[in-house]
Amino acid sequence: MSVETGSVAGAGAKAAPSERRAADDSPQYLRLTVGAEPFAVPLEAVLEILQVGSLTPLPLTPAFVRGVMNLRGAVVPVLDLNARFGRRALATSARSCIVIVEAAQRDEHDPKQPIGLFVDAVHEVVAIAEEDIEPVPTLGTSVDAGFLSGVARSRERLVPVIELSRTLDTVELARLISGFDNDCGALRPTEDNASIAMQGH
Repeated sequence: MSVETGSVAGAGAKAAPSERRAADDSPQYLRLTVGAEPFAVPLEAVLEILQVGSLTPLPLTPAFVRGVMNLRGAVVPVLDLNARFGRRALATSARSCIVIVEAAQRDEHDPKQPIGLFVDAVHEVVAIAEEDIEPVPTLGTSVDAGFLSGVARSRERLVPVIELSRTLDTVELARLISGFDNDCGALRPTEDNASIAMQGH
């Protein structure tokens, strides 16, 4: 599955199961760009890739919350991945995409939460063998090592692999959103924005 960003081929593309297996059965990863840097996410977590459409902003939320979108009747929060890493929010361009992923809950009995990741671009699906993924170094990463599960060697490049369970921990995200609401002196209960953003209701 090759994804051309900013094109009809890339927008709305779903990761079909048959497309998720490499000829050598190596795990599949979606390579993308965030803040002009390459990253990868496990393809098995990717539900859909969309062009950037209409987003409803949420007041009194951190910069990493771009807003919510209507995805076939479901309210899905959209997070700016660069801002989630503690960096500046991304500008929207012709190649910007929203990657819909499933975020695992801390309680394994709770249903997985679909979340949109706002990124600079998506590129392609690559097969990366487990032996080609190295541990995250303690120094030298451009983002907090806690956001990463490893560093992959792909096509003679080092590509950080995003740890989605840590980056999209819904309990932690709700805490950050509620804390931001408190800092801003919101007049309404602080759990409102966190509930809307992270529960999709």
